[in-house]
Amino acid sequence: MKVRPEKLKEFAFGILKGLNATDEEATLVADCLVRAEMRGIDTHGVHFLKLLSDRVDAHMIRIPTEIKVVREDGTTSILDGGNGLGQVAAHRAMKMSIQKGRELGIGLTLVRNTNHIGILAFYTLMAAEEGMVGIVMSNSAPSMPPWGGAEPFLGTNPISIAIPGGEKGAVVLDMSSSVVARGKIRRAQRMKESIPLGWALDETGNPTTNPEAALRGTVLPIGGPKGYGLALMIDVLAGLLSGSQWGPHVKTYHQLAGPTGIGVFLMALDIERFMPLQQFKERIESYITSIKGTKKGEGVSQIYLPGEIELEREKQSLKEGVEISAEVAKDLNTLLEKTKSPLRLGKG
Repeated sequence: MKVRPEKLKEFAFGILKGLNATDEEATLVADCLVRAEMRGIDTHGVHFLKLLSDRVDAHMIRIPTEIKVVREDGTTSILDGGNGLGQVAAHRAMKMSIQKGRELGIGLTLVRNTNHIGILAFYTLMAAEEGMVGIVMSNSAPSMPPWGGAEPFLGTNPISIAIPGGEKGAVVLDMSSSVVARGKIRRAQRMKESIPLGWALDETGNPTTNPEAALRGTVLPIGGPKGYGLALMIDVLAGLLSGSQWGPHVKTYHQLAGPTGIGVFLMALDIERFMPLQQFKERIESYITSIKGTKKGEGVSQIYLPGEIELEREKQSLKEGVEISAEVAKDLNTLLEKTKSPLRLGKG
């Protein structure tokens, strides 16, 4: 079924309130989850509400979220996310980084002891909308071996960079260090679909198209040793440097094995410290025009910028609604009933 984005946010808000989130938290997390759906990234969307409910029942997450400032100096800060809602901690951290960036040219905030924060572009776009460069990195539960290894050690450790764009808005990179985000393999498992060769290896180290075998095995780093190196550095900057968990000590959000211990790196860089923002936007517009005007490969109708496809999907979702699978709709209705909300998907 297709659901209007504002209606889906209303459903998510109700569920989050039923899980003891404050109004502010529920609004923020619902916005983050639905934005992922709108941008075509349903692996980071509203299906996470079921996982969140399971963690609340198991007393493995704390809501409302209690954030503590561990240390703050000049351009830098460290926050403790209190094992609460990752989106709340990351949003607070990026706001602090933006404020410091505006005052001092650059702001860097690290977060320790938090949980899954959703799509990283949600936070880098906050900086880009303020005329800044946003950079966010996060570690995650082990699913990828070190290059040459045979067992999971590193997570898919994503990175996002967003810059203010020209007429069409920000240019935003949001990618994992692996060939594919593990959420896409979990989605294939839920939908009983196969996965392409080259995404993952099974437990014995052989390529597989079976998502269940892939989840028991390992995902492959993007670009071989280059992706491994990128994932390692993200783990160091987001995990070790923040004082959070790292490597095999990070726990998955998808199993009730305990607090995840995720660490996050969030930076905002003020463009005005280097040149007037309008001048930068004009240069970016010229840059984009040049890229779009390069010779296209056979059968290619358009050259896309990072994040452009997701932006087109977001605009389409605003017009047509967000596609929700029957399974996710069923889970959301179960959660709405559990949290004593009168709302139901597919009714009214």
